[in-house]
Amino acid sequence: MKAVQRIGILTGGGDVPGLNPVIKSVVYDATEMKAEVIGIRRGWEGLTHMRPGPEMDPEYLRPLDRISTRGIDRTGGTVLHTSRTNPRKIKKSRLPAHLSAERARQMEYGEGMYDLTPVVLDNIAALKLDCLIVIGGDDTLSFAQVLEGKGVPLMGIPKTMDNDVQGTEYCIGFSTAITRAKDLITRQRTTIGSHERIGIFRIFGRDAGFTALYTAYVTATRCVIPEVEFDLERLIAQLMEDKKNNPSKYSLVIASEGAVWKGESVREYGESDAYGHRKKVDIGHALGEEIRRRTGEETIISDLTYDLRSGEPDALDQMVAITFANVAMDLIRDRVHGRLIAVQDGKYTHAPLPDPKMGPRKLDIANLYNVERFRPQYSRKLGMPLLLSAVKTDG
Repeated sequence: MKAVQRIGILTGGGDVPGLNPVIKSVVYDATEMKAEVIGIRRGWEGLTHMRPGPEMDPEYLRPLDRISTRGIDRTGGTVLHTSRTNPRKIKKSRLPAHLSAERARQMEYGEGMYDLTPVVLDNIAALKLDCLIVIGGDDTLSFAQVLEGKGVPLMGIPKTMDNDVQGTEYCIGFSTAITRAKDLITRQRTTIGSHERIGIFRIFGRDAGFTALYTAYVTATRCVIPEVEFDLERLIAQLMEDKKNNPSKYSLVIASEGAVWKGESVREYGESDAYGHRKKVDIGHALGEEIRRRTGEETIISDLTYDLRSGEPDALDQMVAITFANVAMDLIRDRVHGRLIAVQDGKYTHAPLPDPKMGPRKLDIANLYNVERFRPQYSRKLGMPLLLSAVKTDG
């Protein structure tokens, strides 16, 4: 096989701290391989909307080298920018302006919907990419699997504050989310205590409760998660008991955005995004209103979500990001592709790209969550990986 000469890299979905250290580490390692790195801007949109031609489209393509990436690891976000574009579900209003009507008709599969996978394949070929590195969560990586099936050599690097990508115990952004949430909740205790109220913190977790559970673990608070419909009366009783027994007369609960109590459904609103997700009704405000209605107690409701995305990564995320990038480059150097860089049993490894049919990874309730007390399980940790629950290996 020929030597790898040109590598593409993109970031898709929501931003998290730690993306820029991945980009920088890939560029620095590629330099040692004498390979060129092309940054693809705005996630998959870069490969659906770039203008083909002899010159690189500056709106969607950015050559990367050691000089241009030297200091990017010190900041959060992604220098390549991102989007939630799904190339298989492009609305007519979002088609590239330069795409001919005839070509568009060939890719139409429903009224006003288009699958631009052929355009992506053409653009990857035009860019002469020997490998594509895709940094994203389940949604972004689901299209990576499509491309791998079409013969595109690529590597996946998992990132999401929900920490719910199949095949790995850890995703970039998770540690920073927990660190930030802990700091924010600790600071807000003074206000909640001063007013003697019940504090409710809404946090990431559409389908899985990792972020809520581990924030509760380090703040000694209660939490409700998507994996278990909770008993609202029992939760309220325990919050009232906490408030009574606390010298400052307050209590706290952390709520995953996808949590729901028994007898209620997860209500959604608005149009579905490119991956079929609709926005969920704010569990924090819904829970706060129900507590106030049933008890007369005042609540303070805080939405922590976007605060956790902002700023530079913490030390663990920085370390994992750098290592994931270097593991990916080691595999590329060895001509391995179609893999997800992962942590399994507390060790760096690689796994198959996530199968979208499996859905998000879920919490191991039996070992991690006390359903009756709405608390993390602190006992029976011998043999468990550091920080997180184990995942099944691919054999």
